[in-house]
Amino acid sequence: MGAIAHWFRVFWIAAFAIVICMSAGVAQQNDAGPAIGPETNLPLPRYVSLRAGEANVRRGPSLSHRIDWVFQRRDMPLQIIAEYGHWRRVIDRDGQGGWVHYRMLSGARTVIVEADDLILRSRPEPNATENAILEAGVVARLGDCNPDWCELTAGGYKGWAPKTAIWGVADAEIRD
Repeated sequence: MGAIAHWFRVFWIAAFAIVICMSAGVAQQNDAGPAIGPETNLPLPRYVSLRAGEANVRRGPSLSHRIDWVFQRRDMPLQIIAEYGHWRRVIDRDGQGGWVHYRMLSGARTVIVEADDLILRSRPEPNATENAILEAGVVARLGDCNPDWCELTAGGYKGWAPKTAIWGVADAEIRD
């Protein structure tokens, strides 16, 4: 009987631990709108940028977790998908990510160009004058956005680009 009681306790402790781990950083969904982060009360998912030139990406939300890789591009846009204490689970445009300390992130919005030879236009119209051409992979500051276009600044140039050609802004996001 002692062995059965032991395994019964082990089972319940393991089940409890799984529930705690699964709930860590999980956003709370409310009926009125998007999911809300449990630490910041900000919407999840949301976009931010990398503040530092280097940031460790960890397997879990603490310094004791293994570093899987290092982000090495300042201002790179990232998407926060979960929160736990001072840690944010982020993904990049390829869906790769992990846990990063919140001090490594900035609320300054940037995007990354996904289209080859993206034309920045003087107005949010397909036939507007060309201001510049950006190569794929360029990181640009994000300005105003309407339902289909966003204003970008990169390399001293400013102009409008279709949302479909950039990563780092939600499809329905409007910015004034």
